[in-house]
Amino acid sequence: MGTPVNIIVGSHVWVEDPDVAWIDGQVLKITGNDAEIEKTNGKKVTANLSKIYPKDMEAPAGGVDDMTKLSYLHEPGVLQNLKTRYELNEIYTYTGNILIAINPFQRLPHLYDGHMMQQYKGAPLGELSPHVFAVADVAYRAMINEGKSNSILVSGESGAGKTETTKMLMRYLAFLGGRAAKTEGRTVEQQVLESNPVLEAFGNAKTVRNNNSR
Repeated sequence: MGTPVNIIVGSHVWVEDPDVAWIDGQVLKITGNDAEIEKTNGKKVTANLSKIYPKDMEAPAGGVDDMTKLSYLHEPGVLQNLKTRYELNEIYTYTGNILIAINPFQRLPHLYDGHMMQQYKGAPLGELSPHVFAVADVAYRAMINEGKSNSILVSGESGAGKTETTKMLMRYLAFLGGRAAKTEGRTVEQQVLESNPVLEAFGNAKTVRNNNSR
């Protein structure tokens, strides 16, 4: 949960809110195990000290690209960092060697063009901005250098963008593994991506948030 902090009167904290999940505020008074907090929306609330978390007042205005850099790695701190980056159209953020992606619900072709793939080719993880290509490149290099099979886990709830992320991973791996080679007039990349509907047929199902079943 990050560095233990002694919350005192005047501390800036995060407290649960029914409308926005977490809202920041300042501690006005502490009585026993309860704290009275004035939220930034002007309302006052009383919460148990075990249910509030310190706010990092020195966090960069644009967030951090790797959340291991956060002073406090707790839920409201993580969500605030992701929200800040998302508002700047930064949909990817690392937590160590784990990549967190937030669905932008729009096409972002500039993020996945040939120039971008070339940039991430051979680049160490963390050297460039967080990206799905960076994760794919690390997995590919490890497979080549160690001569062992490798896996990339794409996880998330329905509608999070797992299918699109998998397509980008496959496209990049095809780019690394022989994009120019052709069979029956089709590149390796085209053949790999054409297999996607078959893979989706085994994994997709209609849900209340997403109807992409086959």
